[in-house]
Amino acid sequence: MSARILVVDDVPANVKLLEARLSAEYFDVMTASNGTEALAISRRAECDIILLDVMMPDMDGFEVCRRLKSDPATHHIPVVMVTALDSPADRNRGLEAGADDFLTKPVSDVVLIARVRSLTRLKMMTDELRMRAITSLEIGMQAPERSAVADTGKGGRILLVDDRESSYERLATILAAEHTVDVEPNPTEALFHAAEGNYDLLIVSLDLNNFDGLRLCSQARSLERTRHVPILAIAEPDNSTRLLRGLEIGVNDYLLRPIDKTELLARARTQIRRRRYTDHLRDNVQNSIEMAITDALTGLHNRRYMESHLATLAEQAATRGKPLALMILDIDYFKSINDNYGHDAGDDVLREFAVRVRKSIRGIDLACRYGGEEFVIVMPETDLHVAGMVAERLRRSIAGEPFAIHKGTRRIEVTISIGLTTLEQKGEAVADVLKRADTALYRAKHDGRNRVVSQAA
Repeated sequence: MSARILVVDDVPANVKLLEARLSAEYFDVMTASNGTEALAISRRAECDIILLDVMMPDMDGFEVCRRLKSDPATHHIPVVMVTALDSPADRNRGLEAGADDFLTKPVSDVVLIARVRSLTRLKMMTDELRMRAITSLEIGMQAPERSAVADTGKGGRILLVDDRESSYERLATILAAEHTVDVEPNPTEALFHAAEGNYDLLIVSLDLNNFDGLRLCSQARSLERTRHVPILAIAEPDNSTRLLRGLEIGVNDYLLRPIDKTELLARARTQIRRRRYTDHLRDNVQNSIEMAITDALTGLHNRRYMESHLATLAEQAATRGKPLALMILDIDYFKSINDNYGHDAGDDVLREFAVRVRKSIRGIDLACRYGGEEFVIVMPETDLHVAGMVAERLRRSIAGEPFAIHKGTRRIEVTISIGLTTLEQKGEAVADVLKRADTALYRAKHDGRNRVVSQAA
């Protein structure tokens, strides 16, 4: 697992030591001797993780971290403070500045490498989501970076898994100051609880009685509904080996007992902020996919989706020996609606038309906006007779009730013409089926509109 690590320290000996340790594990190492240089490198997106010293001449590490985490271009880069400062106040100050971890020199090679590898996995996952979400900006969706920078990390939903009453009562009281906390003292029920609760963070004690806390963490990572929920492990100071193992299997962060109140809150906020950011990225990716295949005005599938999906439906129908019905619908005199009442009225008609179409077809049927005022409905496992009944029901639904326009201040009569056919010959080209339905639609319009015309194969 390769990553570009930026080591920021004004002491050359410290830089060389960290560079040697990381290079031995096949990481690419970059260096900076001051905060200004580190910020410039980070803004150019040249690093994946930053190992940051605190005591530097031009600006200290706390200020560098604050600037990194407040900049939408760099806030997603994991920052580990590596410093000789070892007081709880210094550690909390670093975490409050947004650091993902705070390691005190001298740092064990095993601990350092385990933490870097854990954060590398996290960064790679985030980068993949960010790359996929770039297209969201091109289609007008809002990037989540600015909201992520402004997020306080408070108001999360936390599941605390701990079977020691004195421990979970204290931890829950601390966390409840900023979050909603559920306690699960029974580890055998914890996974079910986690899967059903839509949590922002799992906090798991690794010192459970008669139960392996790491196994619970591993199961949470393997379950689809909890795979992306961050995990904060809690362990005794002499349990470092299990903690390192936890980082390998997907634990995001850890705390050692006795738990410092401020540090607990700071680490919880960090994990919740990151969870919300990655959730926003995933939502953007999903929404961009939906926008690529959906007509924005009507909410029906668009022509691009129909053309790719119709071929699959036709192939399935031929393979199974089942009929496939296809109808093309056209709103009669739609141009006159736009001319007489305005394009906003035309949009009102199209939106309401789509609503009535959805109510008239089955869930397995495919309804698409073909272009302008033309629509296509594809009905799997439907013969010409049944499809004709559906088409007639839809025609009556449109003609039977006037359409509201101009925010309901006016109502106008609307009718449609429908051309209908079926795919019943194995191997017939989809284009030929569409053409036959279009020919039937032309006949419906020629014969007076507001009617259904069928054309058998």
